Amino acid sequence: MISLSKRVFTLFVFTILCGITSAQAQKIKEGFDYRILPVPQPVETKGKVEVIEFFWYGCPHCYDFEPELSSWVKRQPKDVVFKRVPVAFRDDFLPHSQLFYTLEAMGKGDALNEKVMYAMHKENKRLLAESEIADWAASQGIDRNTFLATYRSFAVVSKARNARQLSEAYRIDGVPTIVMQGKYVTSPSIAGTKAKAITVMDYLEEKIRKDKYK
Repeated sequence: MISLSKRVFTLFVFTILCGITSAQAQKIKEGFDYRILPVPQPVETKGKVEVIEFFWYGCPHCYDFEPELSSWVKRQPKDVVFKRVPVAFRDDFLPHSQLFYTLEAMGKGDALNEKVMYAMHKENKRLLAESEIADWAASQGIDRNTFLATYRSFAVVSKARNARQLSEAYRIDGVPTIVMQGKYVTSPSIAGTKAKAITVMDYLEEKIRKDKYK
């Protein structure tokens, strides 16, 4: 018969071993779970952790990753700056980038980005033709004429084109891709799973803080 003290000791050892095994299972390695850009890009805000999601509204993987990513963003402290950059791998996808920046310019991005994805992935809307995009915006309570004026504006068109150049500078070849501090790159496909990608993001966030936001 095992005494109580021995049982406690056995439980203690088992807990320690489980913790070690868990830590080993979650060990994060450069080149496997994330990579470093050969040419780091400048960050916009000093003394902050800059996080960029490169995405495309039409990407099913971006849509699938959205709930986990949104939850991660909501729990971040004030020293984390998060932004999205739409990627158009083809010219005919540029309207999606324009749609993103139009909603952003009108202060509707946070409220409607997920609804855009839902319309495309669950309602089978392509949202590539200007008229279809404007009709969808109107269905969300946005004035159609105001939307079109913003959508066609020089500022929005320029941002959509600049986003494409930015994705090239960051060497984005697939989405969703997360870039932190202008140099650390990870994604569900790089890390292996959505959950592991979130774990890697937490790890890189702490690494950036320890490195004094470098």
